Amino acid sequence: MSFKSDIEIAREAVKKPIQEIGAKLGIPEKDLVPFGHDKAKISADYLDSLSDRPDGKLILVTAINPTPAGEGKTTTTVGLGDGLNAIGKRAVVCIREASLGPCFGMKGGAAGGGYAQVVPMEDMNLHFTGDFHAITSAHNLLSAMIDNHIYWGNELEIDQRRVSWRRVVDMNDRALRDIVTSLGGVGNGYPRQAGFDITVASEVMAILCLAKNADDLRQRLGDIIVAYRRDKSPVYCRDIKADGAMTVLLQQAIQPNLVQTLENNPAFVHGGPFANIAHGCNSVIATKAALKLGDYVVTEAGFGADLGAEKFLNIKCRKADISPSAVVIVATVRAMKMNGGVAKADLDAENTEAVLAGCPNLGRHIENMKSFGVPVIVAINHFIKDTDAEIAVIQEFVANQGSEAIVSRHWELGSEGSEELARRVAEIADADSANFAPIYPDEMPLFEKIETIAKRIYRADEVLADKKIREQLRLWEQQGYGHLPVCMAKTQYSFSTDPNLRGAPTGHSVPVREVRLSAGAGFIVAICGEIMTMPGLPRTPSAEQIMLNEAGQIDGLF
Repeated sequence: MSFKSDIEIAREAVKKPIQEIGAKLGIPEKDLVPFGHDKAKISADYLDSLSDRPDGKLILVTAINPTPAGEGKTTTTVGLGDGLNAIGKRAVVCIREASLGPCFGMKGGAAGGGYAQVVPMEDMNLHFTGDFHAITSAHNLLSAMIDNHIYWGNELEIDQRRVSWRRVVDMNDRALRDIVTSLGGVGNGYPRQAGFDITVASEVMAILCLAKNADDLRQRLGDIIVAYRRDKSPVYCRDIKADGAMTVLLQQAIQPNLVQTLENNPAFVHGGPFANIAHGCNSVIATKAALKLGDYVVTEAGFGADLGAEKFLNIKCRKADISPSAVVIVATVRAMKMNGGVAKADLDAENTEAVLAGCPNLGRHIENMKSFGVPVIVAINHFIKDTDAEIAVIQEFVANQGSEAIVSRHWELGSEGSEELARRVAEIADADSANFAPIYPDEMPLFEKIETIAKRIYRADEVLADKKIREQLRLWEQQGYGHLPVCMAKTQYSFSTDPNLRGAPTGHSVPVREVRLSAGAGFIVAICGEIMTMPGLPRTPSAEQIMLNEAGQIDGLF
């Protein structure tokens, strides 16, 4: 049996004008800022007018730890949204925008797959509405103004050894991780060690995704700490007087993007921090707008539940004053077999023993999500080579965990294949049985917050951090930042910091290599193990296969 590729399916989509998609949610045409015929931004004035409306039900889609077999979290998010609409519910999908780094690296696109996609697929995976370019420009404007301030006399007395603001680019480029700037003579400034992060790790990205509105955006940008003086007192973005111009660059980018699924249902696509090195959620503005416009909002958090969902629940929900009515954990038979020790080349063969051996990873995620007081359901994202016996193993395992697993065939059948999942998720959400609470309080000391996540979510025995890191955390507490949540930066492939340690490991240690204060975003970043905030391209990057065909269409994107 042959199947069409995702991009072939996307090309055949019968899209409706974006004004019709907005009308489904009651958005007047005058409040849409169109980008062509099939995508638009929603005006800030209209968003402000929604504040008095009641909220719909929030459904979080997360997953097991990712494997090369693919879990299909975004595909399931889109499929569930379509399924809810198909059973007569008014549902909105909320997902993140795609970064060019993984598109041209190894992950591919971020618009879903099969018959559960958001379109226009090519635009979404490339430049879209320019939000990432605006974030990159705003971030690097601040970098330029810092160096310019130092060049023209350094009135703020910045210690050039303590400039903490790195530049960013939306591409995987390991050569930029550690660089020296301003070589070539006095006219180019003062040489210093610097480096680049990928745009999705930028604090500006996090700020845009957590800001409530344009005024809050500027306040948060001004709060960014860019450097320190010799006495270690902080220098802020507003001291450099860059916050106003940065807000101007982000004025349009902060407005959520409206697009549609293959079944012409509304989808908000806005913001895109990675969950392994940032907080991994789409924008608060988009989510809260969707909650006002829909009866159900299906959103995702990046990578596995130990990263994206933990940050969604401990950071985004805390900051935005929202809470999920249900959590959906995506799992696949293939991924269970990989966690059970089967090589990728052998995944097509039935192997119930390996499925069972791999299920503890799923079980750990179920336990963790339940610890936040939210009901959990498992979506088995169906692959055509899955057997009934293998599926039954997962369902029995999940039932023994006090939850249930439902097979969803949205990739193959669209909403027709996800209706059973949609009906059960709606029942759970409507039951109002969630009693959500973050797993640590604001007043807990910063290092104890790191330990809480490491021990309760990762099941580590200890956190390893040298005296310098512990003293830095204590200093930030003295400066008034002790109430902030913690954003853990670690590998997505394991509960531990070792990407090769699959399953549900215990007894391991979590080494904290560095801590960063994101004062504007409002969290502390703890960089663990060997994780990099600037990824590199793989040996054979996806970019080698991406090109225009003879018809002028994009091939190889996904």
